Amino acid sequence: MDKFERVKEIVRELLELIGEDPSREGLVDTPDRVARMWLHELTSGYGVDPNDVLKYFQADKDYERHGDLIIVKDIPLRSICEHHLLPFFGYVHIAYVPNDKIVGFSKFARLVDVFSRRLQIQERLTENIADFIYRKLTPKGVMVVMEAYHTCTIVRGVKEPMYMITRSAKGTLSDEISRIEALTLMGLGKGRIFADTAYR
Repeated sequence: MDKFERVKEIVRELLELIGEDPSREGLVDTPDRVARMWLHELTSGYGVDPNDVLKYFQADKDYERHGDLIIVKDIPLRSICEHHLLPFFGYVHIAYVPNDKIVGFSKFARLVDVFSRRLQIQERLTENIADFIYRKLTPKGVMVVMEAYHTCTIVRGVKEPMYMITRSAKGTLSDEISRIEALTLMGLGKGRIFADTAYR
């Protein structure tokens, strides 16, 4: 039995275990839909090498002398928490000071997508992205900030919307003054994802 059919079988069994009838009209196609979602969408990052995504080009000498801060803000984030297999979502902001390698900023969105389409915790996901950029681009400094809502706190446990911000900084952006400048330019902590009152 291939992976797809095995996942469908597991979903059918889960439906039975929670007291449902997987043969009823509303659920008959659910195992197929769930298998496709998990294998082809939610966890598709396992099958992608981030090295194939973060392509760069060499900066010219004039740019190297410039060497200033670059910030890419509001990269959409959608991932699955490994603790309860529930979504968390929000935004990623990336700041870096290039050395001799420059990236088209859409490549950062692709990189975030690769790492987020794996089972994650927000802290590790933030570090994964920052570490990969630092190793791949060898910038003078890099900082990744992630802000996200976790649905596990909404549908279970405290049943309240909770907002988490995580940060990973390396190189020159570990310096306090540079870090403050980058965070200020990012303009964080506004709770822009959705209003808390929607869940109260």
